[in-house]
Amino acid sequence: MTEASILFLRACLALLAMPIYLLSFLGIWEPFCKKIFFPFFLEKICAIHERKAKKQKQELFRNLPDFTSPSGELRLLEIGTGNGANFQFYPPGCKVTCTDINPNFQQGLLRSMNKNQHVHYEQFLVAAGEDLRQVPSGSVDAVICTLVLCSVHSVNDTLKEVLRVLRPGGAFYFLEHVAADRSSWKYFWQQICYPTWKLVFAGCCLTREIWKNLEQANFSELSLQHTSIALPWTPIQPHIIGFAVK
Repeated sequence: MTEASILFLRACLALLAMPIYLLSFLGIWEPFCKKIFFPFFLEKICAIHERKAKKQKQELFRNLPDFTSPSGELRLLEIGTGNGANFQFYPPGCKVTCTDINPNFQQGLLRSMNKNQHVHYEQFLVAAGEDLRQVPSGSVDAVICTLVLCSVHSVNDTLKEVLRVLRPGGAFYFLEHVAADRSSWKYFWQQICYPTWKLVFAGCCLTREIWKNLEQANFSELSLQHTSIALPWTPIQPHIIGFAVK
């Protein structure tokens, strides 16, 4: 009965989103989403998410200076920088390399850079999380990734790249929305929304159990906490937050 209910409700949601499915079939939706809709949507949703998650992020990034290299520099690499929502939490004087697979965030990114001039911005790379070949191995002290692992093609390959670019003793910081408990109504609604949500929001997957990927990755230390961020009427309330040490 549950499986049948999920399929029925998925079909109902797909009917409501039929114009987007049609645009996708015609090859129009993806370029429109990448260039216009998703950068606009991400800036709006990030503003809401930031208000709800600000205290958690302040606590998360509090120990970033602990990973300063012996040379006295703190070199950060951010995967999926988007509009630069994390810049405000970075320590003064740190050097940041920004990466994103989508190069269409310039306006929001420039606004964040102008607001956060305590950070030294080294470069912006158009790169997927699974392919950071432009970043030398062992060259950064910390990697930051928030609300990105939901949409990469491979979480495991992204974590392999994280481990490669981190120096020994460096840290990977994460805040990601994840699958709800499988016995919960939240998970039931995540399953219903999954196909349409993934299409509309540039490949964002609702039911990834990313904590399992982190537990299985080759980190020497993992500090991970399950939490909930109050985003009413959305299927992305369950989150994981923490950091892992190479």
